[in-house]
Amino acid sequence: MPVLTIVLIIVAVVLAGGLIAFYFLGKRADKKREEQQAQLDAISQTVSMLVIDKKRMHLKDAGLPEAVMNADIPWYAKASKLPVAKVKLNGPGGSQIMTMIVEAEIFDDLPVKKEIKATVSGLYITGFKGNHGKLQTQPKKQKGLRAWAMRKQKELKGQ
Repeated sequence: MPVLTIVLIIVAVVLAGGLIAFYFLGKRADKKREEQQAQLDAISQTVSMLVIDKKRMHLKDAGLPEAVMNADIPWYAKASKLPVAKVKLNGPGGSQIMTMIVEAEIFDDLPVKKEIKATVSGLYITGFKGNHGKLQTQPKKQKGLRAWAMRKQKELKGQ
């Protein structure tokens, strides 16, 4: 049997093993995510708040409480930027300014300097509804060469 055939068989077996391993690891990660989502939904509550500012920041620069910083957080999570919003909570004991983590899917739509009713689980904003006035959502900016060419063409027609 030629050497090339043996090498190709070994590579195919290794790739098949890797695909099988990724399949089972993905199923385990999905199950863990569903459990975490169920926990977040169980403790969620609706709160009225004013969004002062929103940014993507490193965990250490976000100004989160010490309990969050002392938690067992993986190194890659500490190095990555997460969506954070500085909000003024309107509660029965008065108002207070807090820094909260925002779910990545709703971060772009979160209005700044608007009062909203947000669904909160601990320090985590999972959803929101506009409270006063219409929410102004910005259209998604298209990426790529074709979108750039279309924008340039519109600019030239406008001049």
